[in-house]
Amino acid sequence: MKRFDNRTVVVTGGGGGIGGATCKRFGAEGARVAVFDLNLDAAQAVAAAIRAEGGQAQAHRCDITDRASVDAAAADTEARLGPIDVLVNNAGWDVFKPFVKTEPAAWDKLIAINLTGALHMHHAVLPGMAARKRGRIVNIASDAARVGSSGEAVYAACKGGLVAFSKTIAREHARHGITVNVVCPGPTDTALFAQYKEGAGNPDKLMEAFTRSIPLGRIGRPDDLPGAILFFASDDAAYVTGQVLSVSEPVKHSIGAEG
Repeated sequence: MKRFDNRTVVVTGGGGGIGGATCKRFGAEGARVAVFDLNLDAAQAVAAAIRAEGGQAQAHRCDITDRASVDAAAADTEARLGPIDVLVNNAGWDVFKPFVKTEPAAWDKLIAINLTGALHMHHAVLPGMAARKRGRIVNIASDAARVGSSGEAVYAACKGGLVAFSKTIAREHARHGITVNVVCPGPTDTALFAQYKEGAGNPDKLMEAFTRSIPLGRIGRPDDLPGAILFFASDDAAYVTGQVLSVSEPVKHSIGAEG
């Protein structure tokens, strides 16, 4: 018997670094995995990898900023895989600029993806979880929400909002047997981190500085995150809700490039 046998799990941004690693771990532990991503090809590749290892997975193109897209993907998931037991809100996006050099159009996009998108997902799945008196939600925020991050002001604000939202939903739905917790990655070697390095102007120097500042001698890898995410999603965490866990090593300069 595996931890997530007979459980249906949705992971947004499931075609990316942390999302893909998380989907694959859920698949290995018995879950029926719905891989949600705006990039359908990336989602299909992750789902295929899970099936190749004997797991169950389906890919769904989902634009989390569009409520109709969210509702359609959630309904299709439940029709094909069963009621949603676990939601992992992992999708995110960022642009790395000092705040005064950004424009309102960029703020709108950042908020839509990093905050409103997660609200859409909660709003779509919470009624069913509440009716069944069971559910696990794990929101992926960022250490930028906890300590700030130069060049990521709006992103950090969104992730800080997601932390506060998670704590509130945890209170509102505890009586329904639903837990809501947050994982905050530190710097992690993903496509988002690669964008950050390029935006910094001297990627090699930045990478060297990060490596020196981390006691373990490396930045995080996508495979470093699923252990914490799956813990919060499991029955081992049935009495844990409204909590925030930072999965990172101490660094001198905090950033939120996870992805």
